[in-house]
Amino acid sequence: MMKRLLFFLAFVSVLLMACDNNDSFSNDRSHRLTFAVDTVRFDTLFTTVPSSTRSFWIYNFSGDGLRVSSIRLERGNQSGFRVNVDGTFVNPVATDIEVRKGDSIRVFVEITAYENRSKDPKLVEDNLLFTLESGAEQKVNLRTVSWDATKLTNLEVEEDMEIASDVPVVVYGAGIRVAENATLTIRNTTLYFHDGAGLQVEGKLIAENCLFRGDRLDHMFDYLTYDRVSGQWSGIVVKPRAAGCSLTNCTVRSAYHGLVADSTVVSLEASVIHNSKGYGLIAHDSELSLRNSLFSNALNDCMALYGCTAEVDACTLAQFYAFSANRGAALRFAPSDNSPLALHFTNTLVTGLDNDVLMGVPRNEENVSYLFENCLLRTPAVDDAEAFVEILWETIFDAVQGAAHFQNVDQVNFIYDFRLKDTSPCVERTIGWKAAEIGKDDGADNSDNADNNE
Repeated sequence: MMKRLLFFLAFVSVLLMACDNNDSFSNDRSHRLTFAVDTVRFDTLFTTVPSSTRSFWIYNFSGDGLRVSSIRLERGNQSGFRVNVDGTFVNPVATDIEVRKGDSIRVFVEITAYENRSKDPKLVEDNLLFTLESGAEQKVNLRTVSWDATKLTNLEVEEDMEIASDVPVVVYGAGIRVAENATLTIRNTTLYFHDGAGLQVEGKLIAENCLFRGDRLDHMFDYLTYDRVSGQWSGIVVKPRAAGCSLTNCTVRSAYHGLVADSTVVSLEASVIHNSKGYGLIAHDSELSLRNSLFSNALNDCMALYGCTAEVDACTLAQFYAFSANRGAALRFAPSDNSPLALHFTNTLVTGLDNDVLMGVPRNEENVSYLFENCLLRTPAVDDAEAFVEILWETIFDAVQGAAHFQNVDQVNFIYDFRLKDTSPCVERTIGWKAAEIGKDDGADNSDNADNNE
C-alpha cells in the first residue's frame, strides 16, 4: 500500500512540474516568436473582389511560453486586409494570445482591396504587428497589387453598344449576351471572364484589339498561373442564324471552347485562339474567312469544320495540348447533314505532337471540295495533285518538325511562343501566322500576376 502511495505521489509531482513548466511565460525581450514567412504575397487582384486566403504558421521555439499582448495591422482598416489569428479576428486588434513553449498558431489573411481610381495597377501593403508581453515587437509584411476594373454581370445587349475601356472589364454571372438585331462592338479592351461566364452572340460581334481570358490572376502552383490552365471560362458562342462574328487582332485564350459558330459568318484577322479545354474553333454550316491567325492547343481539335465554306490563309494550326495525351487533331473537316464542305487553305502550317494531326474526308465523297496550296502539313502524303499543290509533307524524320518550328514549346511549364524560328522551312516559303501586336506573345507567361510585386 505504501509503495502504491509513493508511486502516486511521485507521478503527481512530475505531472505538476510538467504543467508548471508549460504554463510559465517569459518577459525576456530576447525570447521571440519564429515566423514561417516574413512576407505574405497575394497575386494581382481586382479591386473590390475578395482574394483567396493565404495562411502561415508561427512557432514558439524560445524555451518558454510567450504572451502576445496585441496583434494589429499597422494601417488599421485602410489597406483592406483581414486577419484571423488562431481563431481570433484582428478587428482592429487582437489581444492576449498565448503561445506555449513548443507550440504553434496559424494565421489566415485575406484582402478586398479598395478602388485605386487609377487605370494602372497599384501596390497595396501593410504590416501585421505582434507586440509581446515583454514589449518586443515583431512583424510580417502583407502585400498585393490591386487593379481597378469595370464589372459586368449578366449583360444583355438589346441594342447597338460599344465597349472601349482602358481598365480591365471583369465579366460575371452568365456573361454577355448579344441579342438578335443588336451589334456589340468591343475595341482596345481586355475582358476577364469569371468561371462559367462567356459571350453569346445572337446578333453580331465586332472586336478589335481585344484580349478575352479568364479572371484568375493567381497561381495554381508556384510555377503555373491559372491563365495557362485551359477551361477558365466558357468562351465565345455564335448562335445559329446570328449576323456573325468578326475578330481583328484579338486573342481568345484558356476558355472551354474558344469559338463556336453555327450557321453564321465568322471572320478572323491577325487573331489567336489558344489553350482550349474543348475545341479551339468549331464551326457548323458556316462561312469563314480566317487570315493570319493562330489556332493552338486544344483538348479536342484546334480547328474543326463541318459543312463549312472556308478561306484560310497564312494561319498556323499547332496542336501541342499538354494537359491530356488523348488530344484531338490540329485540323478536322467533313461535310454536315445540312451543308457541303468547301475549303481553301493557302500558306498555312498544320503541325503538332502526334504523327498525323490532319483528319479529313476524301474528296471523292459527295459534297466535299478542298484545295491546299503552299502549306506544310503533318500528315501522310496524299496522292492528289489537284487538291494538294506545292505541299511540304512533314514527317518525324524531318530535321525541323513539330515543336522545332517555334520559338518555345515548353510542356512542363505550359509556356508557348508560336512565332517561327528562322530555321523553319516555313519562313522561306512564307507559310504560317505572323504575330500581331496582341497575339505576338500569346501562350507565353501572360499572367498579369503579382510576381512583380517587388
